[in-house]
Amino acid sequence: MKAMVLSALGKQLALVERPDPQAGPGEIVVRVEACGVCRTDLHIVDGELPNIHLPIVPGHEIVGIVDRVGPGVSTSRVGERVGIPWLGHTCGVCPYCTTDRENLCDRPVFTGHGRDGGFATHVVADAAYAFPLSAFPDPVGTAPLLCAGLIGWRSLKLAGKGRRIGLYGFGAAAHIIAQICRWQEREVYAFTRPGDAAAQAHAMSLGATWAGDSTDQPPEPLDAAILFAPVGALVPLALGAVRKGGRVVCGGIHMSDIPAFPYRLLWEERQVLSVANLTRQDAVEFLAAAPLAGVITTTTVYPLESANEALSDLRAGRFQGAAVLVP
Repeated sequence: MKAMVLSALGKQLALVERPDPQAGPGEIVVRVEACGVCRTDLHIVDGELPNIHLPIVPGHEIVGIVDRVGPGVSTSRVGERVGIPWLGHTCGVCPYCTTDRENLCDRPVFTGHGRDGGFATHVVADAAYAFPLSAFPDPVGTAPLLCAGLIGWRSLKLAGKGRRIGLYGFGAAAHIIAQICRWQEREVYAFTRPGDAAAQAHAMSLGATWAGDSTDQPPEPLDAAILFAPVGALVPLALGAVRKGGRVVCGGIHMSDIPAFPYRLLWEERQVLSVANLTRQDAVEFLAAAPLAGVITTTTVYPLESANEALSDLRAGRFQGAAVLVP
């Protein structure tokens, strides 16, 4: 097998040859068809997340075909298309796992962080955390759903049932969840990097009611705002854009520091919430909703060996939607 490996934080990935992997108890070996490139992968490469297991193969938006199964896994899964997300394993016994909050597990393992991920031709996964994708015939278009879509879905759930939803940072997650919002008959207000006319046009093409710079005020007060851009300075701006009782949801795993802001922005029962990881139930819900909503992802495809280029382009915002690696 081939894999793009991160050996040291802050360094580029290197293409290496490895022996074909074997499946242990409860595991599957998956031949990777496509793997999305997520902003979390940038945080891993940059060393901005704790407890990164080095060397590591990044990638946690994986679509592939089950090649082999380990003991305890039905052989009927061989040949099945599956999706492998960020949440790679949970302990099952901590207070969070036993109360339907496995996203907060005390001893989790994350794909592409604590165990090798999908920037490779093959990956080993816990079978219980790999989702059937028989209803999704396009691996490239499906890959971004496995994190950008799932985190967007969980963020939208935490945002509540308000009608006017602001999306700060119109990238992979926002362009998916904007389509879910329109399916739910909500209004989308898209906030982009100042002057990013291409991203604003992309948002409007997906049915946004309004699109503007992240420093702009929306034409109407928002019921909720979701921050996908990892920029702490956006939190006070979003608080200033939501109505009384509104929510600001921080959807990223890492964010720059939130600056001090006047209490009046938080007053009147506004809330700031964070999203951590996902649960398998989130995946079940979202993967059922996405086809009904007619979600179509915008993707830029790179060969596996161009993973560093894809990460660089993501960092610079050189494409709309999501980047996807194809072995």
